[in-house]
Order: sequence, then C-alpha cells, then structure tokens
Amino acid sequence: MAESVLIHNVLLADRPSMPRGWVLVEGDTISAVGEGDVPAGTGAAEVVDGRGAFLMPGLIDTHVHFREPGLTHKATIGGESEAALAGGVASYIDMPNTVPPTTTALAFYDKLMIASETSQANYGFMLGAAAGVMEELPKIEPELLPAVKLFMGATTGGMAMPPRDELHAMMKYCAERRIPVVVHAEDNDIIAANVADAVKRYGSADAVPLAEHSALRSREACIACARRAVELARRFGTRLHIAHLSTADELSLFAPGAVGSKQITAETTPLYVDGYISRAENRTWRHKVNPAVKTYDDALALRRALEEDLVDTIGTDHAPHLPADKEGGALKAASGAPWIQFALIALLDIFSPCLVARKMSVAPAALFGIERRGRIEAGYYADLVLVEPSEPYTVSDSDVISACGWTPYAGRTFRHRVVRTWVNGGNGAMAMRYSRSNTVSTAMLTR
Repeated sequence: MAESVLIHNVLLADRPSMPRGWVLVEGDTISAVGEGDVPAGTGAAEVVDGRGAFLMPGLIDTHVHFREPGLTHKATIGGESEAALAGGVASYIDMPNTVPPTTTALAFYDKLMIASETSQANYGFMLGAAAGVMEELPKIEPELLPAVKLFMGATTGGMAMPPRDELHAMMKYCAERRIPVVVHAEDNDIIAANVADAVKRYGSADAVPLAEHSALRSREACIACARRAVELARRFGTRLHIAHLSTADELSLFAPGAVGSKQITAETTPLYVDGYISRAENRTWRHKVNPAVKTYDDALALRRALEEDLVDTIGTDHAPHLPADKEGGALKAASGAPWIQFALIALLDIFSPCLVARKMSVAPAALFGIERRGRIEAGYYADLVLVEPSEPYTVSDSDVISACGWTPYAGRTFRHRVVRTWVNGGNGAMAMRYSRSNTVSTAMLTR
C-alpha cells in the first residue's frame, strides 16, 4: 500500500482560477490541499514536482463498453481499464450490452467480481432495462448501482424495452429511490424508414455507402425519441440522463444550471464536439458510431451548451471493435470506436482544463451520487491526473493500448500529454459506491 505522496508546483485545474498549489495524499485519501508553496515541515514518502502542469481530478467516464463478459475477443475490463489510466480516467461506469447482457442481478454481480480481480481503474456497472427488470432491480444493493440503462427505440445487445406496464413500474421505482435512468434515445421506426428508403435507392443493403450513416440515424430519430423519454420521466418524476447527445435540435429539451438541481440532464461525447470529425469529408469507418456524428454546426452548438451548463457531462462512449468488424457500408460496418485513451488530450484542445474537470469529474460524481470522488479536496479519494502541455505530436495506431489496436484519432496532432494517473493514491482500484442524498452544493459544482 502506498504510504504518502506530495504533489506540488501544479495548477489545481478544478478551480476556475487554476491557482498554483499542492496536494498531500496519505494512503488512498487526499489529506490536505493548499495554494502556493508547500508549508514548511510537510513531507511524504514520495514527492512529485509537477513543474507547472495541470493537476485534475481523476476523470470519471460514465459511459464505456469494455466488452466483458462474452466479447473478450474485442476487449477486456483489464485491458480497457489500462487504456483508461493512460487517458487520465481513474473511474468508469460500464454499459450493460455484453454477452450475456447485464439485465439480471446475477450478471451484474458477476461483472463486479471480474472487475474486482482485473480492473486497474475504479469501476461501476449499469443494469440494463429489459423484460423482467422489476424482478431483478430490487435484488441489487442501491449503493452499488449507479443507474439503469434504457435502450429506448432502437434495440442494442438484446435489450428491447420492457413491456409498457413494467417500464412504468421501473420509472416509478427509480423515481422513488432517486436512481437515474440513462437513455439511448433513437427512434427505431424513423431509422427503419430511412433504411428502407436507402436500400430502395441503392438497390441493396450492401450497396448503401458508409456516408449515408448520418442520414439513416438522423437527427429526427434522435429528437423524436429524446422528447418521448423526457415526457416519460416528467410523468413519473424520474431522474433522466440522455446519453451521447449529438444534435443541436435536442438542446431545447434541457435547462441550464447545476447538475445537482436538475431532474433532466444530458451527456455528450468528445466526438460530437470535435470540429474535425464533424466535417463529413473527414469521417471514415473509424468514426461510425450510434448516434451518428452530425454537422459542424451541431458540434459548435454542443460546445456552447457545455460551456453554458445546458449539457452536463462528457462520456466517451468508448466501444472497441476489431478492424474487421468495421468493414462494409452503412448497414454492415459495426458502430462504435475506442476513444478513452485520447479523449482528454482531444478535449483540452477545445476546452479549458477546468471545464473538462467539471464535465468529466465534478458533474458525473454529483449526478450519479458517486461518493468521495470528482474533486481535489481533503477527505476525497486520491484519484488524480497530471497533464502537461507539450510540443505538438501525432497519434498513430501504434500508440494504442486497447486490444483492438486502432484509434479514431490516428493522424491527429495534439498538444497535451497525460503524465501520470493516480487511483486511490496508488493503492489499487475499487468498486464505486453511490449515495442518493444529493448533498453536493451548487457552490461546489460551479466553483
């Protein structure tokens, strides 16, 4: 067990002014934080001179697909959590579309067991909402469950929505216990009609080109389904989080403000705010994801929405596939890409370190009630990431830690590097725990 670490001469990036300061870690916990020089007499077993680099709270990626169990030819919890650490992600919440899908308490606890043995970052898992959810949900300890994931409309990984009565019972159950429901919102009927039209125009499903993907999974499909999800949540008073927001059109469903004060919240991802990827001529098989990337104007609107606290969190939607899975046109090539290793450095070319810390550490912790994480404060777990500006460098597939061996950022040039990531002060990963007390203050969220 690591004894103590003193990290000094750093810019504390979870504060808007980013003051120069220091952090003392004892065991797995931050014991003291200060601005300016380290007080005389303060010592530690290890002393790290940050040399003016940014010290951020360890990122909390609340939307990943680590593929285990059942899809370990694509990725494993152990391997992807290693990639997470390389990207400054100290904690993650994994989605339920594995094999078998995480729709039962048994599957949920099996994943916790796998992670306890192999994960290098702190971990959590969502329960997938499918038929039988109201039999399984009460079997899971609330302090171990960050949220329920609902694939609304288009089905994913064998998780069609529960029958209507059971869906309503689940929304009510979650509302009463303040358990968030996270929704993948795309309208299946709209997508099916778009696909049928494309097949007719191109002559066959195999002939529909990759460039049609954003038309098939259209903005209309996103907004129609997101609107229904919001209506359902308002009916039952459920805390709703719309995942991977990709369009400017959906922003009308949300209000600005501190995440802890909202019933309806939203997440976007690094790719939807990326000015390069948002231009259709720059997209290849590497960038095919669901929902589809839309336009440059959508990217700019989502950036503003993050800055104005209309959109609350950033999650990577990290979803590895083998290159062979990505072959084919719009209807054959798999959707999903591995982002987690390079998301932070990509975001720091767009936003300030403080905004990234708010959207990938502070707000996720508040939204899901993650205990003692997401801040650089005494008494919090010592999840920290040291990031420094660097000379421009270009990323290639040879840099990739994920087992799939490729990145959508290949050929891109960045200007920051992750120097080091601490998980619980260097004492190993643990299961995250969740509180529904909602005690995080607006001042803490906006400071």
